[in-house]
Amino acid sequence: QVRLVESGGGLVQSGGSLRLSCTASGSISSIDAMNWYRQAPGKQREWVARITDNGVTSIALSVKGRFTISRDNAKNTVYLQMNSLKPEDTAAYSCNAVRVTGNPFVSWGQGTQVTVSS
Repeated sequence: QVRLVESGGGLVQSGGSLRLSCTASGSISSIDAMNWYRQAPGKQREWVARITDNGVTSIALSVKGRFTISRDNAKNTVYLQMNSLKPEDTAAYSCNAVRVTGNPFVSWGQGTQVTVSS
């Protein structure tokens, strides 16, 4: 249905920035929304941000004001811009694509690691 590939993770110092990318292929027109999640070692997966097919965005309170989600339709790519990074932002970040109507599905990418050093 939909294949997702994330990129852009890495090691950054506290206060730095990274931009994660999630590029979709396949049945892109069937996607209702795309989300970013993160999971730190020993913790539950946490929702970070969402962008819907009509461009409405939502950001988790824990990262609001520092992270933004956007997309480039021409590149079939959703971005997570992360600024003012903190060590507690260290996690494996994954994106998913969701369809909630018709033939619903959830597709996940493989994830990308973000490590913020203090």
